[in-house]
Amino acid sequence: MKIHRIDHVGVVVNDFSAAKEIFLELGLEVQSETEVQGEWVERIVGLDNVKAIIAMLRTPDGETNIELIKFYAPLDENGIQPSFSNTLGIRHICFAVEAIDAIVAKLKKKGVELVGEIQNYQNAYKLCYLSGPEGIILELAEKLN
Repeated sequence: MKIHRIDHVGVVVNDFSAAKEIFLELGLEVQSETEVQGEWVERIVGLDNVKAIIAMLRTPDGETNIELIKFYAPLDENGIQPSFSNTLGIRHICFAVEAIDAIVAKLKKKGVELVGEIQNYQNAYKLCYLSGPEGIILELAEKLN
């Protein structure tokens, strides 16, 4: 018995179209998009009366997948909760990129904001955190040299 790899990370959002647009701007590609409902999905996720739309998005190298999910039912009564870089739990998704400054400028035009600033880490990486769709923290990492 062994783990082969991480297959995907699931990200639940309210504004499916806006969130998908940001991930597409980052360069991810839509692999599939479908609506799901019924007993089979309810038994997997442990919720009743599930109706959702799912898009599987993949990085250009084919190594990493994001499962973007919008639940039509049941609804999350609490809505989006503010979170910070030190909030407990899964906190951010990091993408290895080229031309970090250009990517940040492009995403800012779509309403994405820097959490802090772009920093050079020991002349090995340029790094930054972005507040992405619905408060999802995205990290960008550009390897230097």
